[in-house]
Amino acid sequence: MANVAFVGLGVMGYPMAGHLAAKGGHAVTVYNRTGAKAEAWVGEYGGKSAPTPRRAAEGRDFVFACVGNDNDLREVMLGKDGIFDGVKPGAIVVDHTTASAEIARELYAEAKKRGFDFVDAPVSGGQAGAQNGVLTVMCGGDAGPFAQAEKVIAAYARACNLLGGPGSGQLAKMVNQICIAGAVQGLAEGLHFAQKANLDIEKLIATISKGAAQSWQMENRYKTMAAGKFDFGFAVDWMRKDLAICLSEARRNGAHLPVAALVDQFYSQVQKMGGKRWDTSSLIALLQR
Repeated sequence: MANVAFVGLGVMGYPMAGHLAAKGGHAVTVYNRTGAKAEAWVGEYGGKSAPTPRRAAEGRDFVFACVGNDNDLREVMLGKDGIFDGVKPGAIVVDHTTASAEIARELYAEAKKRGFDFVDAPVSGGQAGAQNGVLTVMCGGDAGPFAQAEKVIAAYARACNLLGGPGSGQLAKMVNQICIAGAVQGLAEGLHFAQKANLDIEKLIATISKGAAQSWQMENRYKTMAAGKFDFGFAVDWMRKDLAICLSEARRNGAHLPVAALVDQFYSQVQKMGGKRWDTSSLIALLQR
């Protein structure tokens, strides 16, 4: 059992912190900007809530965070009453936010100056993965701290790997999102074509999902996509945030991402259709207009 803190109780953080307490058996202190959610979490899982990120982090062996973007992350880590002001020497801060590699490296360097460790550890698997405790965690940082953190992360992960030095977890998450963007667009076009061709969707998927076209997106999203229902996963607004990070990094490192850039523009059109909170499979809605 470890003494841990979890900062950020959104749709991902709330169940992740819950697994740390219920499945991992850890002593968990939580912080959330909306205090009522932190109190609700304590009512459900026990543990304690703290009034600030700094107070949540004080005296903990591990401090986990999962917030919105680079700006949120910098504020909760380095701002007034931030996590970094409360972390004890030798502790490990693990950040599950999907953010830039640049800020991950910045926070790693600052943590080293202050005598503790930092691991960037974005996740894949969505809200369902967080709730079911089967997330994939992509980490960047030093091997020693990662090995210690991995044992705690196991409470909500089915896979957790160190990809390299600081920022490598964020870079891996970018690859993940680039691959998803192309896969969802391909599936959307395939289903749209099948509907126009009057094919039986159930028979079609039962057949092609046994071949090279198979994917997680196909298995988990084809029914809702064909039905025009888009309330089952990662929101378009968040995907556009992630793709913006990917495209920015590509401009820095010279990678060419023509499909990701195009799909990002398709998602901007989905937003204009009122689909900001639709899930990412809503790309098919553009084709069915």
